[in-house]
Amino acid sequence: MAFKFNISEKGKTFKLETDSEFFVGKKIGDVFNGTELSPELKGFELKITGTSDKSGFPGKEDEQGPQLRGVLLSKGRFLRKVSHKGFRRKKSVRGNEISLAIVQINCSVVKGTKPLDSFLKNEPKSE
Repeated sequence: MAFKFNISEKGKTFKLETDSEFFVGKKIGDVFNGTELSPELKGFELKITGTSDKSGFPGKEDEQGPQLRGVLLSKGRFLRKVSHKGFRRKKSVRGNEISLAIVQINCSVVKGTKPLDSFLKNEPKSE
């Protein structure tokens, strides 16, 4: 299954796809070499900042493993709107490990030789 990558650098996002299984077993927060994703990204280091599975459930950095699980959450990154102080809600999230159920991987540039804009071009979608 192909992984869809969203690579962000200074407010811009670039999209790539890969069929490489190199990323299975990596975790949110891991840093990897850009050549593992694409040969054009030689000299870049990318950090995995988040994931999303085939049903749209996000990956949570604090949860270990690749499973889907229900977690009791208070106000924060995964639960924005709360009705009163002390409010908690059970939500489904994935663990921090990348598995074949993951479809989207979000990354940010840690180190690069040139701006990412010069290597990758986002083609405008025709409707």
